[in-house]
Amino acid sequence: MSGHSKWHNIRLRKGAQDAKRGNLFTKLAKEIIMAARAGGGNPDSNLRLRLAVQKARDNSMPADNIKRSIQRGTGEIEGATFETVTYEGYGPAGVALMVECATDNRNRTVAAIRNIFGKHGGRLGESGSVSYRFRPIGLVTIARRATDEDTLFNIALEAGAEDVRSDDEHYAVVSQPEDFGAVRDAIETSGIAIASAEYTMEPTDTVQLDEKDAGTMLRLLDALEENEDVQSVHANFDIPDEVLEAAGR
Repeated sequence: MSGHSKWHNIRLRKGAQDAKRGNLFTKLAKEIIMAARAGGGNPDSNLRLRLAVQKARDNSMPADNIKRSIQRGTGEIEGATFETVTYEGYGPAGVALMVECATDNRNRTVAAIRNIFGKHGGRLGESGSVSYRFRPIGLVTIARRATDEDTLFNIALEAGAEDVRSDDEHYAVVSQPEDFGAVRDAIETSGIAIASAEYTMEPTDTVQLDEKDAGTMLRLLDALEENEDVQSVHANFDIPDEVLEAAGR
């Protein structure tokens, strides 16, 4: 699989660490709030909200917190108003990054993101400077132990997926955004356990990093994801397995 998928696996393993840092619930609540505001408070008719609630449950977010977040999104209870802002920039060796944020204060957020880039060998770019190097996709990740590749391939392709990829740990089912809901539902209905499901951005080209740049890149990613305004980060790096192992990932 591409470096994008390797990084996705890193993010899955980081879940417990993120929870311990205490900012994961904040990020999950923001996504629930924005999903409910955009598409209503019923998860059955709002796929984005359903995914956000499921992710929150998977990470042991209390049910009361989930309920309050939905109510904040629908306006039933008062709370801060968040907006989605995407920043584009460059990391070591010219790696392209897109940083999606949910913020109630743009000035605070852009200053923090610019500072993080600057401290880790990167720089912010103008809007549109790197977005052309990514494409939106739906991504369903499944542990290899959950099913065999032929079974998953047949279910996914029949539901409209465009590709099923694999590495040593996971299958990755890729679809166009408009087909994502049907693909996810088909896999779930078949009884195959889903590790994660999300709308994301896939790079259309990659930059291979050596050990020095890989270490700097991973530290930049960690710093961005630790910021409570950052919801997700997309990057087009490729790191060889041996370099990832040397970095302890």
